[in-house]
Amino acid sequence: MTTAQRYPHIIARQLNISAAQVTGTLNLLAEGGTVPFIARYRKELTGSLDEVAILAIRDQQQKLLDIDKRREAIIESLKKNELLTQPLTEQLGEAQSLTELEDIYLPYRPKRKTRGLIAREKGLAPLAEHMFADGNLPVQVGQFVDPEKGVGTEEDALSGAQDIIAELVAEDPSTRAELRRLFQNQAIIEAKVVKKNMAQGEKYRDYFAWQEPAAKAAGHRLLAMFRGENEKFLKLTVRPAEESCLRLLQKRYLKNNYWQKDLSVALTDSYRRLLAPSLETELCKELKARADEEAIQVFAENLRQLLLAAPLGEKRVLALDPGYRTGAKLVCLDEQGKLLANTTIFPTHGGGKREEAGRILTGLVDKHRIEALAIGNGTAGRETEAFVRSLGLDTALIVTLVNEDGASIYSASAVARAEFPDHDITVRGAVSIGRRLQDPLAELVKIDPKSIGVGQYQHDVNQNELKKTLVEVVESCVNSVGVELNSASAELLTHVAGLGQSLADNIIAHRNSNGPFQTRRELLQVARLGAKAFEQSAGFLRIRNGSNPLDASGVHPERYGLVKKMAGDIGVGVAELLDSDTLRRSIDLEKYIDDLTGLPTLTDITEELAKPGRDPRKGFEQFHFAAGIHTMDDLTEGMRLPALITNITRFGAFADIGIKQDGLIHISQLADRYIKDPGEVVKIGQQVEVRVVEIDSKRQRIALSMRKG
Repeated sequence: MTTAQRYPHIIARQLNISAAQVTGTLNLLAEGGTVPFIARYRKELTGSLDEVAILAIRDQQQKLLDIDKRREAIIESLKKNELLTQPLTEQLGEAQSLTELEDIYLPYRPKRKTRGLIAREKGLAPLAEHMFADGNLPVQVGQFVDPEKGVGTEEDALSGAQDIIAELVAEDPSTRAELRRLFQNQAIIEAKVVKKNMAQGEKYRDYFAWQEPAAKAAGHRLLAMFRGENEKFLKLTVRPAEESCLRLLQKRYLKNNYWQKDLSVALTDSYRRLLAPSLETELCKELKARADEEAIQVFAENLRQLLLAAPLGEKRVLALDPGYRTGAKLVCLDEQGKLLANTTIFPTHGGGKREEAGRILTGLVDKHRIEALAIGNGTAGRETEAFVRSLGLDTALIVTLVNEDGASIYSASAVARAEFPDHDITVRGAVSIGRRLQDPLAELVKIDPKSIGVGQYQHDVNQNELKKTLVEVVESCVNSVGVELNSASAELLTHVAGLGQSLADNIIAHRNSNGPFQTRRELLQVARLGAKAFEQSAGFLRIRNGSNPLDASGVHPERYGLVKKMAGDIGVGVAELLDSDTLRRSIDLEKYIDDLTGLPTLTDITEELAKPGRDPRKGFEQFHFAAGIHTMDDLTEGMRLPALITNITRFGAFADIGIKQDGLIHISQLADRYIKDPGEVVKIGQQVEVRVVEIDSKRQRIALSMRKG
């Protein structure tokens, strides 16, 4: 069995699933299958694995490929330098990680001139080998003295031999492995302030004299400390107690013989000069990777919740992007988000301008039959909301604040310029606010996820991993909701499984030239959209009021024949089957199981027939902040307020209480019971009631609690 053939068995053990599931998934990925398509439409071949498991299989395979690639490179290097032996080949073949490979390769790696190499060139290797091996009988150190080689005294000879021994110890794979475990389990991360930069590093004050076990350090603290070190405000050490490490080396190497004292010096030097810095760097890299992964996963989950926030739906919206000096930019949008009108009003100015703002707004509400008002939650947001509510508008009108994070990024983007070439960034920003209320997902996909405001430390983590993960989240959300083919933007279509930017642009061009799509099959007429892209994307694209009712559902076109047969077997048409729960329940699914179609797919089909094209998102719920709360000065400790969860971290959740500063609900204050993960209790956009615990005006911090006790 080749190494690659072993992958399914290795991955199956790692993920605790069957090798058949891994093999089926890897085959589908190799054939160009996308993760959403495989998870939704190939359940029989994966054993109904979800997207998370499929991504894990893909990532584990890549790690194994990386290990094998590095193994091959090491073997080639050893061959080239005529250093490869059979035992070494076997060692490398058995290595299961990059770390093991590098430990084995370390003694043979081409390196600069080290102290040990210099000592070997001076002919001191035999002395080192004697001291390191048994050495109970002293040798005449004087015989190694050779001034011409730079060994002027016996002390020089001993020192050189110790350098050789130090490197032998530091390059021994089993020694490194044992000491590495000690670092991983017992290292203490200690942060100290760089005194000359203390005044500028006030934001790192919590870490000016900090220490904790590295293995238990929370990811957000690790990232903060690493950033503080990068910015030269903190100095970090991440090591176990030196005594424990030296004791380990002495137990392995120190013998009760003539050279004990000299060996002890060599072991101490090996640890302090070679092993400790190397293993500390290695451990810091591991801790950073762990913290990155944790932060990225929190960011990803927050983004998922934000993208899947409840849409208002196809309602006519008036949107306001508030401001003090420059006024509030006002736009009116139709049910599909098309711009109908725009102007600027001054609701926060005094006298006539405020009255004029009221007349303009109420006139536009009536003229465009507005059903909801969306107000950006930034500067002057609460004041503008209060103004709108003072106008005595129809109580049936929805009035709500909308998170405007990233709206300015969108308004200055090429996408916004292409959509609204004749309008400035203020109009585009207001449009974005209004469309976010109508359909958060469709609007937010136009913005770099890092600009949406739901992550922490996004600039500190591995940027490639962050981008990859966030793209996967966006793709997952878009495909789980489905996309209306005849109204979707190119940005939304780009994230449909199997498409991408080029095909999305081609779909828009085809739609503009030929009018709305009548069937999914017409997608095959789009330039460069072939059978594979159609297979991957068609099930996630919807056509309402098309010629085939199944085109509005999540049933894949490859199963249309099966649905038609189901309907025919009970003597009805497909449309009747869609309309009647009684007819659907009369179908015996077992009759339709074959080699390609199992019960999981058949169950999905019947569920989709019951609610064709159903939106998995929750329904919209209106929310009101407490009246009279606009700044920190309006708060008092003990006050209870309605709040919206805006961000979730490992240490708690941030909540908007209607003022500029979000408050922090520490994890210990989220519930009256112990919780390990804030996600157990709260979600992005959730409406909660909080109690003000502490107000720190100097640091602009508000501590909140959801505990009842």
